[in-house]
Amino acid sequence: MKTELEPARLGPVDVLRVGLGGLRARPARVVLSALGIAIGIATMVAVIGISSSGKEDLLRRLDRLGTNLLTARPGDTLFGDKAALPQSAPEMVRRIGPVTAVGATGAVSASVRRTDKIPEEVTHGISVQAATPDLLGTLGVQTASGRWLNAGTARYPSVVLGAEAARRLGLDRAGGQVWIGGRWFVVLGVLRPAELAPEIDRSALVGWDAARRYLGFDGHPTTIYERSADASVNEVRDVLARTVNPEHPEEVQVSRPSDALAAKAAATGAFTGLLLGLGAVALLVGGVGVANTMVISVLERRREIGLRRSLGATRGQVRTQFLAESLLLSALGGAAGVLLGAAVTIGFALWKGWPPVVPGWALGGALAATLAIGTVAGLYPAMRAARLPPTAALATA
Repeated sequence: MKTELEPARLGPVDVLRVGLGGLRARPARVVLSALGIAIGIATMVAVIGISSSGKEDLLRRLDRLGTNLLTARPGDTLFGDKAALPQSAPEMVRRIGPVTAVGATGAVSASVRRTDKIPEEVTHGISVQAATPDLLGTLGVQTASGRWLNAGTARYPSVVLGAEAARRLGLDRAGGQVWIGGRWFVVLGVLRPAELAPEIDRSALVGWDAARRYLGFDGHPTTIYERSADASVNEVRDVLARTVNPEHPEEVQVSRPSDALAAKAAATGAFTGLLLGLGAVALLVGGVGVANTMVISVLERRREIGLRRSLGATRGQVRTQFLAESLLLSALGGAAGVLLGAAVTIGFALWKGWPPVVPGWALGGALAATLAIGTVAGLYPAMRAARLPPTAALATA
């Protein structure tokens, strides 16, 4: 009676032990190969994480600032000249039912300087604008120092500086004086940055009545800001031009400042795609390094392969051993890359003041990509090792 010999079976624990044993025999080469995978995975995770963190910051800013602010500005006339908004336009906008707040500014043909000794042509890019008392509440901007214009101070030579205007004039707090239109104006306050109205940051804002009395302002607004109920923004937008200038609504330009932030959040996707491509190239290079390491490992370990085959190991078991080594090598690099990418994302987000966001799908996708790279990189070396005849392998010097 013949007894057939059955090959020993390798369980999952045995495969793991054999794979780790093969890697421990060449620690320096394993570290260098895993480093290539780690760099590729870290790049991809960091790119996705930083992009997601920046986008989350933009969305939070949108939620905080609101998307219900609309602006109306003069466009061009039929003959190509610059149009003008009616003086009564702000009051007309207030009559729109869903509108909750209205503010306006008007361009003033004057320059602001730190002292009267500075030449008039040196403006530092700062514009002088007349402002209504309710402008600040409409924009949702706060003062960094001092106070805003009110019904009393708006009639006298006083000014509130935007954040950038104050920086360019060398004034970081209220209480000083600046030279506007041939007279001194008292600096009542300095504003915090106006994210939805960056033109305010570069402006020196004087009261509507004071601009008329001291600076020759004609009373025509150049920008009207209005807020309405969130659910009514589109309806208000449809009637705003006709309300501002009933005779020539085509001469009014209506926009929503929050659209710029929303577009910026959407544009991060295109930039992210480009950087992800660079990360994929780095990951591919790492995969080539793993494949090269495994091929050299097969060539160096011919005697080991021949000995295992002579002792009864099947081709499938040899193939499994080398494929397991490739997967473990890639997994080690992938895990290190995920940790490194997450750390870079968190560090960069905290440095920029963003909320750190590392999407779970990015971590899962990175690990899946790692295993895929390990499988592809180890498949050929594993098949080559399994095809080695035991006698030829043992005969190798």
